[in-house]
Amino acid sequence: MIKFSHVTKTYRTNVGLEDVSVDIAKGDFVFLVGPSGAGKSTFIKLILKEIDADEGSIIVDDKEVTTLSNREVPELRRKIGTVFQDFRLLPKKTVFENVAFAMEVLHKSKRQIRKQVPQILSLVGITDKADKYPDELSAGEQQRVAIARAIINNPIVLIADEPTGNLDPVTAAEIMDLLEQINMRGTTIVMVTHAKDIVDRMKKRVIAIEEGHIIHDQEGAYIFKEEVETLE
Repeated sequence: MIKFSHVTKTYRTNVGLEDVSVDIAKGDFVFLVGPSGAGKSTFIKLILKEIDADEGSIIVDDKEVTTLSNREVPELRRKIGTVFQDFRLLPKKTVFENVAFAMEVLHKSKRQIRKQVPQILSLVGITDKADKYPDELSAGEQQRVAIARAIINNPIVLIADEPTGNLDPVTAAEIMDLLEQINMRGTTIVMVTHAKDIVDRMKKRVIAIEEGHIIHDQEGAYIFKEEVETLE
């Protein structure tokens, strides 16, 4: 599904990633962890071809990303849903309209939109909020809308960048349960997080990046760098 082979990306004198190789299979749920500046954002941006690798190969859904032309990039990104910490909803559109907008940009018919949006709102548990605006919703409800928008076009990969960062622990747990439900439907999930409690509870695969290198890649709990420093 996603395969990095000896990928290097540098920014002048700073290393984003150096000689990174990793294979994420279809249906995986992967936590991407590491301190600020470790290379997590570089990893995500390379998948989306927002930046280009200096060396190596990146395969997404059997396509070599590094050689895609500008015309081919939109097709790649249509296969990838993204969710962010700050929700990024359109403030002057209702919940229904926010989710529908992701279909409209792909020129889906009004009939398809009327059918699919209610189904997705039901899946994420906000059917009763369809006519509300973002500022009328709680943070957890806004994140549910963002997730609905990200998966409305059935992406093969969902990238979640600190999706629980602005949420209280109870709401964060609910969002993680929702993401696990989406994963069980077959969507590959790559989630960037600093939340140790979530990583420990979910017991999924953890890829840790530090100074541009993968230093840990296995299932289960992970001792974050801050903890090691505290223990010392």
